Amino acid sequence: MWLMILKVGTLARSAVLVLDRLVSEGPLTPNQLAKKSNLAPRTVAHALSQLRKYRLCKRQANLMDMRMPLYYANLDRLTEFEIDPNQLRFEQRLYFRIV
Repeated sequence: MWLMILKVGTLARSAVLVLDRLVSEGPLTPNQLAKKSNLAPRTVAHALSQLRKYRLCKRQANLMDMRMPLYYANLDRLTEFEIDPNQLRFEQRLYFRIV
């Protein structure tokens, strides 16, 4: 019998903002995310690493410019955590359980 460990994690406000942009505007490059969310590129990179850690966003090759990957929200994972994508911009912090 396997024992499941539940942990409580939080996403920073910048990660929630980046996730909101990905949900509302579709696949974007990190530079586009930085411009649209008024965040520093380093902050966007950290937010994307947090989102990828919890599989809330996915990275895809950009066929127009292979140096700049596209990121998009993993809507299946959002529903798994019972996160409503329409309510993201009202959240300051996002709390969820990691199974």
